[in-house]
Amino acid sequence: MKPENKKHRPEKVAMAAEIDQRVAGALYMILADYDGMNTTMTTELKKSLRENGAAYNVVKNRMLARAVPEGADLGAMAKGQIAMIYGEGDVVEVAKVIKKFTATNKKPVIKGGFVEGKAVSAEDVVELAKLPSKDVLRAILLGTLQAPCRNLASVLNQKVASLVYVLSAVKEKREQEA
Repeated sequence: MKPENKKHRPEKVAMAAEIDQRVAGALYMILADYDGMNTTMTTELKKSLRENGAAYNVVKNRMLARAVPEGADLGAMAKGQIAMIYGEGDVVEVAKVIKKFTATNKKPVIKGGFVEGKAVSAEDVVELAKLPSKDVLRAILLGTLQAPCRNLASVLNQKVASLVYVLSAVKEKREQEA
């Protein structure tokens, strides 16, 4: 039988505190199975992620359970050798980095994750990678917001231009008659 008031070893408490500290301000956490990755591949992935404001850490599955949002079910995401990819930046850019790296190296295998406290599947992470970047989305939004004003200005300008064409035609007709 396990004692109910089981004391945790100090190193385990320190590990849990470190993981909590690392993911405290993270907007997203993507979980990946890193089985089969060598040091060179891992270093290359970490560098790419770091350039996009993300961090990569290998964690024990039991410690991972403490780091996920409360009430979240890890389910099949916590099977195997798990690495956390987390950060505060743009999750779309990070998903693109992971997708590109996975396309060339076949590793790591995305298990799923959490974006702003909500669970996402591996397929959702792949879909995130297909989205345009924030800057492109902002440009699309700006173009959509400007379109009605631009179209109105164009229509009003066309009315003035058509009046000028009519007056010009009348002037040319009178000149020919004279």
